[in-house]
Amino acid sequence: MGLEFMPIFKDWAVSYDDEVEGHNPQYKDVFEGYWDIITEITNQSGNSILEFGSGTGNLTEKLLQAGKKVYPIEPSQEMRAIAQEKLKDYQVEFLDGDMENFPQAENEVDTIVSNLVFHHLNAAEKNSALAAYNKILPSGGKIIFGDTMFLSQAALDAIIEREISRGFEDLVEDLNREYYPLITDLEEIFRANNFKTTYRQMNNYVWIVIAEKI
Repeated sequence: MGLEFMPIFKDWAVSYDDEVEGHNPQYKDVFEGYWDIITEITNQSGNSILEFGSGTGNLTEKLLQAGKKVYPIEPSQEMRAIAQEKLKDYQVEFLDGDMENFPQAENEVDTIVSNLVFHHLNAAEKNSALAAYNKILPSGGKIIFGDTMFLSQAALDAIIEREISRGFEDLVEDLNREYYPLITDLEEIFRANNFKTTYRQMNNYVWIVIAEKI
């Protein structure tokens, strides 16, 4: 799972929860409505959840508060430690793994979720991951991902130009470095792996995609 990005998360773990509150001006627009996004993912989820990139445990906590069984997977040791301490009053274990290599859940899951994670995979890795998820989910099972994605290359280019004009060098580097998908390309990958999808835009960057296994 895009493990080339792991050093970023080692450094980011201690400040991540401040970032999602909009305290970093460069990423404020990316995290706009963050809590609404993870609430919507929770509301659309089933009862037994495999969560990828659980990070510091914010989405995990929402899912647990809603009475769902959650199997959170996170490759960053630093983030797992923060999440485990944050949610120490819950019976949940944060497991080491990523979107491609992960321990099997103890029981069948009906939903696979993530927030701001899928873009760490390149196109081939995205396709491979969705093929694996198809095998895990029952018919009618769902994938629910919140992530930065764009309607077109022109839309992505316009965002990059805007952030350059604002002097947001870190964000521009991020947009050029990672594998943020175009929705048209993402749709092809979901269809190829027998999922039907709906999309909802949550802010200028983040959309939620709900993909149901056919």
